[in-house]
Amino acid sequence: MRDAAVHWLSYSIVWLALAVAASGAYGQGTSRSSKAGAANGDADAGPIADYRAQHFYMHTDLSADEAKELLGRLEVMLELVSGYWGRPPRGVIEMYVIKDLKVWPKKKLDPEGVRMVAAGGGITLTQTLGYDEGPLREIIDAKSVVYAGADHGTPQHEAVHAYCGQTFGRCGPVWYSEGMAEMGNYWKKGDKTVNVHPAVIEHIRTSKLKTLNAIVNNNEATGDSWQNYAWRWALCHLLENNPNYKARFRPLGLDLLMNRPTTFEQVYGDMANEMSFEYVFFLEHLQNGYRVDLCSWDWKKKFSPVVGTTDKTSRIMADHGWQPTQGTLKAGEHYLYSATGSWKTSAGGSSLTAAGDSEGRGKLMGVIMKDYKLGKPFPLGANGELEAPDDGNLYVRCDDTWNELADNTGSMTFKIKLKPAK
Repeated sequence: MRDAAVHWLSYSIVWLALAVAASGAYGQGTSRSSKAGAANGDADAGPIADYRAQHFYMHTDLSADEAKELLGRLEVMLELVSGYWGRPPRGVIEMYVIKDLKVWPKKKLDPEGVRMVAAGGGITLTQTLGYDEGPLREIIDAKSVVYAGADHGTPQHEAVHAYCGQTFGRCGPVWYSEGMAEMGNYWKKGDKTVNVHPAVIEHIRTSKLKTLNAIVNNNEATGDSWQNYAWRWALCHLLENNPNYKARFRPLGLDLLMNRPTTFEQVYGDMANEMSFEYVFFLEHLQNGYRVDLCSWDWKKKFSPVVGTTDKTSRIMADHGWQPTQGTLKAGEHYLYSATGSWKTSAGGSSLTAAGDSEGRGKLMGVIMKDYKLGKPFPLGANGELEAPDDGNLYVRCDDTWNELADNTGSMTFKIKLKPAK
């Protein structure tokens, strides 16, 4: 797994400069093609070429086809991240994308860039020009240079750092900077699914839980390990895609990038219990294809005890996770329920009732939540009698694999009432 995931070992260094011309601070040298190197008597020159796109200037030993394909991906990624932050790219991003260090003239490369690429990762060096007056540190100009190994993920990860460095003059705290760089690496237009390297999922699912506080407030260093990158990505992915937290996340990020006086706790403090629950739930169910938005919890729905003969009625969607019934149950009490309607658990699947198919897929399931803790899920079906296993609020869902909900269609009308006494 170490070789498969080593490209996450990348980071960004930001130097703050006062009254220094930014254009005079980049002495890494210019890469050149082997033909140009021979013509100039540079015995160290290898098969290096330069390629330009609208927002990138790339020096690389990739083949022409590989370089052009990478530039295409970088332009698409840059369009997505600049649209997300609402700031057009500032200047052209210069990149050294290195497939084989042996063919590069080392004296032309930044030593730190060489070290990080040799380790299997990358680095973004950003120099800024600005005034260090007060907490905002006004930035006048900035220039970023990327050194990245040529694997599929590192150039895109580092390009996010470079965009932030040149556009904002900073990348924010480590958890945000590295989490969002990994987000940029995986972002696809209009796609909200989890789509990460399997090593990320395996690490998170098999490791001791890393708390929100440990991610946000620990004094962790950028470039520390791909394992720490995995947790930062997970937090950023949750906050950006969960409708309960999304509206506050982008403004928080912009404040962090602008170095405005704000904190994670100030923004999300009143949602701490809900967020902590959903963060753990996300990590426990993490798989490629999982949709945070479809599996978010509706905290606004009001619950009350199921009493008398009046039904509690709710609409349950096939493509969502656990959904509120509005009914609070009492352990040991007996309730009557019904679910009418139809749904499908795949695009070309058969229409099902809440009883599900012969293997149980599509069956209506229930679970009790109390004090942000879930009981053991239990089957319900189309209708019947339920003896409440615990006190708490009843949630229900269509039984389907968690990362295959997006192609489900249809809904049920769910009703529940107290069973009349004999």
